[in-house]
Amino acid sequence: MTKLISSPRLSIYQHFTMKFKSSYLLTVLLAIFTLSSIAKDIAIVNGQGIPSSYVDILVKQFSPQDNQTNLELRNIIKEELINRKVLVQEANKLGLYNNADIQLQTDIARQSVLIHALMTNFVKKNTVKDAEIITEYEKFKANAIQKEYHVLHILSDSENDARSIIVKLKEGANFQDLAKDISKDPGSSTNGGDLGWISLSSFVRPFSDALVSLKPGQLTEIPVHTRFGYHVIKLKEIRQVKVPKIEEIRPQITEKIRQKNLQIYRKNLYAKAKIEYLS
Repeated sequence: MTKLISSPRLSIYQHFTMKFKSSYLLTVLLAIFTLSSIAKDIAIVNGQGIPSSYVDILVKQFSPQDNQTNLELRNIIKEELINRKVLVQEANKLGLYNNADIQLQTDIARQSVLIHALMTNFVKKNTVKDAEIITEYEKFKANAIQKEYHVLHILSDSENDARSIIVKLKEGANFQDLAKDISKDPGSSTNGGDLGWISLSSFVRPFSDALVSLKPGQLTEIPVHTRFGYHVIKLKEIRQVKVPKIEEIRPQITEKIRQKNLQIYRKNLYAKAKIEYLS
């Protein structure tokens, strides 16, 4: 069997060139091409040098995991920077930078780099504290789903049909066989009416109210009416949902708080700004 896996070098190149097409990497390139550096050049293109610091900045964007990948990535970045230098020189030669639209796009790209730097600076100076994480975790625990229900149901168009189904089940008919034969719910009838493990919040109100009144193994005594029709419900099992420990979700909680703080920071800056709409 032919293996449909490309070489590591090709994978890195494809990943890198794809990243270069993204707006974020474009803004990074636009920013670093305006920097002056005393670092030694990686190449001279038509008399113009490309500082090694350009490579360093772009390598950091990828955070390579090992030295081998790092060396390979650096070589790919060098070639890409050289190619871009050739193209930029030609664009300058043709005077394209003097185009007003090009200058506007360049300015917008530089703004993106500065905004990213501002947000990064805020995050560094406002680290998320343990007390904030604990508070957020307690909120999460309070709102976490505590139970899940393994439920089966048969859906009918009329109350009389649903009542006759209940009679048949009490007389010993197999619930899942009946569901396959007559349930109007196409999503569960092929599974014998089995809805699997679901939380109460997933059900419409009349259904969930009837469900919590049942014990495992019990069947609804009367049909349950919802906007979908008339249900005959059977509760198979109930299980407690394990709430993850704080350390298991600390990174997610930290990021949530960080994003909330950034949003507040941006809103405060906007609120303090003197803004005059001219059109």
